[in-house]
Amino acid sequence: MKKIILQILFIFFIFPAFSETKIKALSEGNIDAKIEIIVFESLTCVHCANFHEEIYPQLKKNFIDKGIAKIEFRNFPLDLAALNASKISHCKNDGKPEILHFLYKNQKRWAKGSTVEEFNKNLKEVLNSQKFGIDFDKCLNNKKIEDFVLEDRINGVKKFNVNATPTIIINNKKFDKTLNYKNLKKTIEKLI
Repeated sequence: MKKIILQILFIFFIFPAFSETKIKALSEGNIDAKIEIIVFESLTCVHCANFHEEIYPQLKKNFIDKGIAKIEFRNFPLDLAALNASKISHCKNDGKPEILHFLYKNQKRWAKGSTVEEFNKNLKEVLNSQKFGIDFDKCLNNKKIEDFVLEDRINGVKKFNVNATPTIIINNKKFDKTLNYKNLKKTIEKLI
């Protein structure tokens, strides 16, 4: 009898904890770094793509890879196409921004069309050119990931008054200077 009760307890109390996987934020760097950079961004935002192409590589090389700073990419979708792309970027749920970086690098290939169906078709084609090992339709229809993405957006507005993308937060303070590497570098160096 004890064995049956233990099995029931395992099924109802322990097993659900494993099946209820928490969605992981996309981040890079030393989790114990003194400097935390948060980027609120929308995958259809051209300025966000420029950040990933021109500014982020220098941040990564000079601060993130050296363990000085960590960076977290938060979702702030400005339209339905960006929402869907954000869901796809979280699909692997490994916390790595590999798909996110790929989508920004290839933004001009997929972020076009006059309907969300066209955007989704382009997005799927671009992703199929790589082997990310995700089920596109399953990711797109994942309510848990969608809630996570939308919660990021809500928290951005509530906590940091985010109203545009990209918005940079450094150690819980909104970066309010012109967004370029030189200004970010100066701000980060003052915190070291």
